[in-house]
Amino acid sequence: MSNFVFVVDTNRQPLSLCTAGMARSLLKAGKAAVFRRYPFTIILNKAVVTEHFDKLSVPPCRSVVTDPSLRHAQGNATALRQAQEPRSGRSVDSLEVLTSKPLLIAAKGHGTRQMCGTDKYGFPTRHRSRMQIHKGFQTGDLVAATVTTGKKIGFYVGRVLCRASGNFDIATSSGRVAGISHKYCQAIHKKDGYSYGF
Repeated sequence: MSNFVFVVDTNRQPLSLCTAGMARSLLKAGKAAVFRRYPFTIILNKAVVTEHFDKLSVPPCRSVVTDPSLRHAQGNATALRQAQEPRSGRSVDSLEVLTSKPLLIAAKGHGTRQMCGTDKYGFPTRHRSRMQIHKGFQTGDLVAATVTTGKKIGFYVGRVLCRASGNFDIATSSGRVAGISHKYCQAIHKKDGYSYGF
């Protein structure tokens, strides 16, 4: 989204996105002005012909999510509509979901650079290995495991916690399952710092 800029017409109605270079040239020529800094939005002047910009159909948005772990927007038009709505400072109790299966994304980070684990006083208590990839997997990868033998028979999908022994833990939506062999795991999505779920 950083390479594209929101565009509104003189009536403050959202138009199709334009590239950053096109927005820069419109601003230099005086054919547009900065409408909003975040998200960066330009407003076209009356002299500009808007035939190159298509109108976006904006569905009505009745509520804005205040919880950062449950952000939901349908398309660029809805995101722009939510950004333009005045913020009243009140928390919203209800959320109108425009899809039957929303995707929940949570930031999990990229781990730590500490060379050892410490206790509450700061003294080292355990060693942290420099090896991050074990048996082709890395902690944070999204995997699907089909276990056919043993006490953990079943199908599991979630983020994996790798160990050098080859026995992994999988954090599923229903809880954490320990002791899953790497032989049953298949990578779905490599680690990118986020967790995904429905």
